[in-house]
Amino acid sequence: MRKPKVGRMFLATCVGSLFMVILYFQNITRPAAEQSGGKGIAPGKTRRSPLQTLYNGDQLDLSAVQTSLRGRRELLEEACLTHTKKRRVLTPDDLRHLIVDDKHGLLYCYVPKVACTNWKRVFMVLTGDGRYHEPLAIPANEAHVAGNLRTLSEYSTSEINRRLRSYLKFIFVREPFERLVSAYRNKFTRSYNTAFHKRYGTKIIRRHRPQPQPDALERGNDVSFQEFVYYLVDPRTQREEPFNEHWERIHSLCHPCLVHYDVVGKYETLEQDSRSVLRLAGADGEVHFPTSGKSTRTNGDMAAQFFHNISPFYQKKLYNLYRMDFLLFNYSNPEYLKTR
Repeated sequence: MRKPKVGRMFLATCVGSLFMVILYFQNITRPAAEQSGGKGIAPGKTRRSPLQTLYNGDQLDLSAVQTSLRGRRELLEEACLTHTKKRRVLTPDDLRHLIVDDKHGLLYCYVPKVACTNWKRVFMVLTGDGRYHEPLAIPANEAHVAGNLRTLSEYSTSEINRRLRSYLKFIFVREPFERLVSAYRNKFTRSYNTAFHKRYGTKIIRRHRPQPQPDALERGNDVSFQEFVYYLVDPRTQREEPFNEHWERIHSLCHPCLVHYDVVGKYETLEQDSRSVLRLAGADGEVHFPTSGKSTRTNGDMAAQFFHNISPFYQKKLYNLYRMDFLLFNYSNPEYLKTR
Protein backbone atom coordinates (compact mmCIF):
# COMPACT_ATOMS: atom_id res chain seq x y z
CA MET A 1 0.00 0.00 0.00
CA ARG A 2 1.44 3.38 -1.06
CA LYS A 3 2.06 5.98 1.61
CA PRO A 4 0.40 9.39 1.15
CA LYS A 5 2.65 11.97 -0.41
CA VAL A 6 2.83 14.25 2.58
CA GLY A 7 5.04 16.83 0.84
CA ARG A 8 2.53 17.39 -1.97
CA MET A 9 -0.41 17.50 0.40
CA PHE A 10 1.39 20.08 2.55
CA LEU A 11 2.26 22.18 -0.51
CA ALA A 12 -1.36 22.15 -1.71
CA THR A 13 -2.54 23.25 1.73
CA CYS A 14 -0.03 26.09 1.81
CA VAL A 15 -0.98 27.26 -1.68
CA GLY A 16 -4.66 27.22 -0.74
CA SER A 17 -3.98 29.18 2.43
CA LEU A 18 -1.85 31.69 0.53
CA PHE A 19 -4.68 32.23 -1.96
CA MET A 20 -7.13 32.97 0.85
CA VAL A 21 -4.65 35.40 2.43
CA ILE A 22 -4.16 37.24 -0.88
CA LEU A 23 -7.91 37.37 -1.49
CA TYR A 24 -8.48 38.70 2.03
CA PHE A 25 -5.82 41.37 1.56
CA GLN A 26 -7.18 42.45 -1.84
CA ASN A 27 -10.68 42.76 -0.46
CA ILE A 28 -9.46 44.97 2.35
CA THR A 29 -7.38 47.34 0.26
CA ARG A 30 -9.68 47.89 -2.72
CA PRO A 31 -11.50 51.24 -2.56
CA ALA A 32 -15.15 51.05 -1.60
CA ALA A 33 -16.15 53.30 -4.49
CA GLU A 34 -14.38 50.96 -6.93
CA GLN A 35 -15.92 47.73 -5.65
CA SER A 36 -18.16 46.07 -8.22
CA GLY A 37 -17.61 48.91 -10.64
CA GLY A 38 -18.46 51.47 -7.99
CA LYS A 39 -21.67 49.67 -7.03
CA GLY A 40 -20.82 48.02 -3.73
CA ILE A 41 -23.91 47.37 -1.61
CA ALA A 42 -24.45 47.67 2.12
CA PRO A 43 -27.20 45.49 3.60
CA GLY A 44 -30.58 46.75 2.43
CA LYS A 45 -29.12 49.84 0.75
CA THR A 46 -27.86 50.82 -2.68
CA ARG A 47 -24.43 52.36 -2.98
CA ARG A 48 -24.40 56.02 -2.01
CA SER A 49 -24.32 58.21 -5.07
CA PRO A 50 -22.69 61.12 -3.13
CA LEU A 51 -19.63 58.94 -2.54
CA GLN A 52 -19.48 58.02 -6.22
CA THR A 53 -19.71 61.71 -7.05
CA LEU A 54 -16.98 62.49 -4.58
CA TYR A 55 -14.46 60.12 -6.11
CA ASN A 56 -15.66 59.48 -9.65
CA GLY A 57 -17.24 62.81 -10.55
CA ASP A 58 -15.98 65.72 -12.60
CA GLN A 59 -13.59 67.85 -10.55
CA LEU A 60 -15.34 71.00 -11.76
CA ASP A 61 -18.64 69.88 -10.23
CA LEU A 62 -17.25 69.31 -6.74
CA SER A 63 -17.66 71.66 -3.79
CA ALA A 64 -14.60 72.95 -1.95
CA VAL A 65 -15.22 70.46 0.86
CA GLN A 66 -15.60 67.54 -1.56
CA THR A 67 -12.42 68.57 -3.37
CA SER A 68 -10.57 68.73 -0.05
CA LEU A 69 -11.77 65.27 1.01
CA ARG A 70 -10.83 63.73 -2.31
CA GLY A 71 -7.44 65.41 -2.20
CA ARG A 72 -6.73 64.01 1.27
CA ARG A 73 -7.49 60.48 0.18
CA GLU A 74 -5.26 60.82 -2.86
CA LEU A 75 -2.43 62.26 -0.76
CA LEU A 76 -2.78 59.39 1.70
CA GLU A 77 -2.57 56.84 -1.11
CA GLU A 78 0.56 58.49 -2.48
CA ALA A 79 2.17 58.67 0.96
CA CYS A 80 1.43 54.99 1.57
CA LEU A 81 3.09 54.03 -1.72
CA THR A 82 6.10 56.24 -0.96
CA HIS A 83 6.70 55.43 2.70
CA THR A 84 5.35 51.91 3.19
CA LYS A 85 7.57 49.21 1.78
CA LYS A 86 6.35 46.10 3.57
CA ARG A 87 2.77 44.96 3.16
CA ARG A 88 1.01 42.52 5.44
CA VAL A 89 -2.41 41.06 6.08
CA LEU A 90 -4.63 42.55 8.75
CA THR A 91 -5.58 40.46 11.76
CA PRO A 92 -8.79 40.77 13.80
CA ASP A 93 -6.74 42.51 16.51
CA ASP A 94 -5.95 45.27 14.00
CA LEU A 95 -9.67 45.98 13.60
CA ARG A 96 -10.55 46.65 17.26
CA HIS A 97 -10.80 50.41 16.64
CA LEU A 98 -13.18 50.12 13.68
CA ILE A 99 -16.74 50.72 14.90
CA VAL A 100 -19.59 49.28 12.81
CA ASP A 101 -23.01 50.72 11.96
CA ASP A 102 -24.77 48.05 9.92
CA LYS A 103 -27.92 50.11 9.52
CA HIS A 104 -26.18 52.90 7.62
CA GLY A 105 -23.25 50.93 6.24
CA LEU A 106 -20.57 52.82 8.17
CA LEU A 107 -17.12 51.90 9.47
CA TYR A 108 -15.38 54.45 11.69
CA CYS A 109 -11.88 54.06 13.10
CA TYR A 110 -11.85 55.96 16.36
CA VAL A 111 -8.72 57.77 17.48
CA PRO A 112 -8.58 59.00 21.08
CA LYS A 113 -8.15 62.78 21.40
CA VAL A 114 -9.68 63.34 17.96
CA ALA A 115 -13.33 63.89 18.95
CA CYS A 116 -13.88 60.15 19.33
CA THR A 117 -16.22 60.57 22.33
CA ASN A 118 -18.67 62.59 20.25
CA TRP A 119 -18.38 60.24 17.30
CA LYS A 120 -19.12 57.29 19.57
CA ARG A 121 -22.15 59.17 20.89
CA VAL A 122 -23.31 59.72 17.29
CA PHE A 123 -22.93 56.00 16.57
CA MET A 124 -24.94 55.16 19.68
CA VAL A 125 -27.76 57.33 18.33
CA LEU A 126 -27.51 55.76 14.87
CA THR A 127 -27.38 52.16 16.11
CA GLY A 128 -29.49 52.45 19.27
CA ASP A 129 -32.90 51.62 17.76
CA GLY A 130 -34.46 54.72 19.26
CA ARG A 131 -32.88 54.43 22.71
CA TYR A 132 -30.83 57.59 22.17
CA HIS A 133 -31.80 60.79 20.40
CA GLU A 134 -29.34 63.51 21.37
CA PRO A 135 -25.58 62.72 21.38
CA LEU A 136 -24.69 65.16 24.15
CA ALA A 137 -27.34 63.61 26.42
CA ILE A 138 -25.19 60.45 26.52
CA PRO A 139 -22.62 60.61 29.37
CA ALA A 140 -19.03 60.57 28.11
CA ASN A 141 -18.13 57.51 30.20
CA GLU A 142 -21.08 55.59 28.76
CA ALA A 143 -19.84 56.26 25.22
CA HIS A 144 -16.64 54.38 26.06
CA VAL A 145 -18.23 51.33 27.70
CA ALA A 146 -17.13 48.16 25.91
CA GLY A 147 -20.10 46.44 24.34
CA ASN A 148 -22.18 49.53 23.65
CA LEU A 149 -20.86 49.56 20.09
CA ARG A 150 -19.69 46.69 17.88
CA THR A 151 -16.22 46.66 16.38
CA LEU A 152 -15.19 44.98 13.14
CA SER A 153 -12.96 42.53 15.02
CA GLU A 154 -16.11 40.81 16.37
CA TYR A 155 -17.23 39.56 12.93
CA SER A 156 -16.20 36.51 10.92
CA THR A 157 -13.65 36.85 8.13
CA SER A 158 -16.30 36.76 5.41
CA GLU A 159 -18.40 39.36 7.25
CA ILE A 160 -15.32 41.55 7.71
CA ASN A 161 -14.51 41.37 4.01
CA ARG A 162 -18.05 42.24 2.96
CA ARG A 163 -18.15 45.30 5.18
CA LEU A 164 -14.72 46.48 4.10
CA ARG A 165 -15.79 46.18 0.47
CA SER A 166 -19.12 47.96 0.65
CA TYR A 167 -19.35 50.22 3.72
CA LEU A 168 -18.35 53.86 3.91
CA LYS A 169 -15.05 53.85 5.81
CA PHE A 170 -13.84 57.00 7.54
CA ILE A 171 -11.27 58.23 10.01
CA PHE A 172 -10.57 61.52 11.76
CA VAL A 173 -6.96 62.60 12.32
CA ARG A 174 -5.17 65.45 14.09
CA GLU A 175 -1.80 67.19 14.07
CA PRO A 176 0.29 64.57 15.92
CA PHE A 177 1.94 66.78 18.54
CA GLU A 178 -1.24 68.73 19.31
CA ARG A 179 -2.94 65.36 19.89
CA LEU A 180 -0.02 64.25 22.09
CA VAL A 181 -0.15 67.40 24.22
CA SER A 182 -3.92 67.02 24.50
CA ALA A 183 -3.46 63.44 25.74
CA TYR A 184 -0.86 64.57 28.30
CA ARG A 185 -3.06 67.40 29.58
CA ASN A 186 -6.08 65.13 29.92
CA LYS A 187 -4.41 62.10 31.47
CA PHE A 188 -1.69 63.61 33.63
CA THR A 189 -2.85 67.08 34.72
CA ARG A 190 -6.45 66.30 35.68
CA SER A 191 -6.95 65.28 39.30
CA TYR A 192 -9.75 62.83 38.44
CA ASN A 193 -7.55 60.60 36.26
CA THR A 194 -6.14 58.66 39.21
CA ALA A 195 -6.17 55.39 37.25
CA PHE A 196 -3.72 56.84 34.69
CA HIS A 197 -1.62 58.37 37.46
CA LYS A 198 -1.29 54.99 39.15
CA ARG A 199 -0.91 52.95 35.96
CA TYR A 200 1.54 55.17 34.07
CA GLY A 201 2.50 58.14 36.25
CA THR A 202 4.18 56.10 38.97
CA LYS A 203 6.20 54.17 36.36
CA ILE A 204 7.28 57.35 34.55
CA ILE A 205 8.38 59.06 37.77
CA ARG A 206 10.23 55.98 39.04
CA ARG A 207 12.14 55.62 35.77
CA HIS A 208 12.70 59.19 34.62
CA ARG A 209 12.83 61.43 37.71
CA PRO A 210 16.09 61.68 39.68
CA GLN A 211 15.52 61.19 43.41
CA PRO A 212 11.70 61.18 43.36
CA GLN A 213 9.79 61.89 46.55
CA PRO A 214 7.91 58.97 48.15
CA ASP A 215 4.55 60.73 47.67
CA ALA A 216 5.19 61.14 43.92
CA LEU A 217 6.19 57.48 43.63
CA GLU A 218 2.99 56.49 45.41
CA ARG A 219 0.51 58.74 43.61
CA GLY A 220 2.10 59.46 40.21
CA ASN A 221 0.00 62.59 39.84
CA ASP A 222 2.59 65.24 38.96
CA VAL A 223 4.29 63.89 35.82
CA SER A 224 5.87 66.71 33.80
CA PHE A 225 5.56 66.87 30.02
CA GLN A 226 9.33 66.46 29.79
CA GLU A 227 9.15 63.21 31.78
CA PHE A 228 6.28 62.05 29.56
CA VAL A 229 8.46 62.63 26.47
CA TYR A 230 11.33 60.68 28.06
CA TYR A 231 8.92 57.81 28.67
CA LEU A 232 7.66 57.79 25.06
CA VAL A 233 11.09 57.74 23.42
CA ASP A 234 12.60 55.25 25.88
CA PRO A 235 13.11 51.99 23.91
CA ARG A 236 12.13 49.99 27.00
CA THR A 237 8.61 51.42 26.93
CA GLN A 238 7.38 49.65 23.80
CA ARG A 239 9.42 46.55 24.52
CA GLU A 240 7.47 46.09 27.73
CA GLU A 241 3.97 46.80 26.37
CA PRO A 242 2.18 48.58 23.50
CA PHE A 243 1.52 52.29 23.80
CA ASN A 244 -1.76 53.29 25.40
CA GLU A 245 -4.30 54.19 22.71
CA HIS A 246 -4.33 57.84 23.80
CA TRP A 247 -0.74 58.33 22.61
CA GLU A 248 -0.41 55.45 20.17
CA ARG A 249 0.33 56.59 16.62
CA ILE A 250 -2.77 56.95 14.43
CA HIS A 251 -1.34 54.73 11.70
CA SER A 252 -0.82 51.97 14.29
CA LEU A 253 -4.42 52.23 15.51
CA CYS A 254 -6.20 52.45 12.14
CA HIS A 255 -3.76 51.02 9.53
CA PRO A 256 -4.58 53.54 6.77
CA CYS A 257 -2.25 51.87 4.28
CA LEU A 258 -4.12 48.57 4.62
CA VAL A 259 -7.70 49.77 5.13
CA HIS A 260 -8.70 52.05 2.27
CA TYR A 261 -10.60 54.88 3.97
CA ASP A 262 -13.11 56.71 1.81
CA VAL A 263 -13.01 59.86 3.94
CA VAL A 264 -10.12 61.29 5.95
CA GLY A 265 -11.59 63.92 8.23
CA LYS A 266 -9.43 66.33 10.18
CA TYR A 267 -9.82 67.74 13.66
CA GLU A 268 -8.93 71.15 12.28
CA THR A 269 -12.09 71.08 10.10
CA LEU A 270 -14.08 68.80 12.39
CA GLU A 271 -17.56 70.23 12.05
CA GLN A 272 -17.69 70.55 8.27
CA ASP A 273 -16.05 67.16 7.71
CA SER A 274 -18.45 65.51 10.17
CA ARG A 275 -21.43 67.01 8.36
CA SER A 276 -20.04 65.63 5.09
CA VAL A 277 -19.71 62.11 6.51
CA LEU A 278 -23.27 62.08 7.85
CA ARG A 279 -24.55 63.46 4.56
CA LEU A 280 -22.68 60.79 2.57
CA ALA A 281 -24.17 58.13 4.86
CA GLY A 282 -27.67 59.51 4.43
CA ALA A 283 -27.87 60.02 8.19
CA ASP A 284 -27.77 63.82 8.37
CA GLY A 285 -31.53 63.91 8.95
CA GLU A 286 -31.23 61.59 11.97
CA VAL A 287 -28.43 63.13 13.99
CA HIS A 288 -26.17 66.16 14.05
CA PHE A 289 -22.55 66.01 15.10
CA PRO A 290 -22.22 67.98 18.37
CA THR A 291 -20.42 71.30 18.20
CA SER A 292 -17.60 71.63 20.69
CA GLY A 293 -18.10 73.78 23.75
CA LYS A 294 -14.48 73.58 24.84
CA SER A 295 -12.75 76.90 25.40
CA THR A 296 -9.30 75.44 26.04
CA ARG A 297 -8.72 73.18 23.06
CA THR A 298 -5.10 72.21 22.58
CA ASN A 299 -3.78 74.12 19.56
CA GLY A 300 -0.42 74.83 17.98
CA ASP A 301 0.41 77.77 20.26
CA MET A 302 -0.31 75.70 23.34
CA ALA A 303 1.74 72.78 22.00
CA ALA A 304 4.65 75.17 21.37
CA GLN A 305 4.61 76.16 25.05
CA PHE A 306 4.85 72.52 26.13
CA PHE A 307 7.73 71.84 23.73
CA HIS A 308 9.67 74.93 24.80
CA ASN A 309 11.62 73.03 27.49
CA ILE A 310 12.20 69.88 25.41
CA SER A 311 15.76 69.74 24.11
CA PRO A 312 16.37 69.48 20.31
CA PHE A 313 17.75 65.97 20.88
CA TYR A 314 14.50 64.72 22.40
CA GLN A 315 12.36 66.73 20.01
CA LYS A 316 14.01 64.89 17.14
CA LYS A 317 13.57 61.50 18.78
CA LEU A 318 9.89 62.25 19.41
CA TYR A 319 9.36 63.47 15.84
CA ASN A 320 10.91 60.27 14.49
CA LEU A 321 8.48 58.31 16.66
CA TYR A 322 5.45 60.09 15.17
CA ARG A 323 6.95 60.76 11.74
CA MET A 324 4.60 58.46 9.83
CA ASP A 325 1.53 60.28 11.12
CA PHE A 326 2.98 63.58 9.91
CA LEU A 327 3.74 62.10 6.48
CA LEU A 328 0.59 60.05 5.89
CA PHE A 329 -1.85 62.78 6.89
CA ASN A 330 0.04 65.69 5.29
CA TYR A 331 0.97 67.64 8.41
CA SER A 332 3.94 70.01 8.19
CA ASN A 333 6.68 69.96 10.78
CA PRO A 334 5.74 72.44 13.53
CA GLU A 335 7.63 75.72 13.34
CA TYR A 336 8.56 75.49 17.01
CA LEU A 337 10.51 72.24 16.56
CA LYS A 338 14.29 72.49 16.91
CA THR A 339 15.39 69.13 15.49
CA ARG A 340 18.71 70.21 13.98
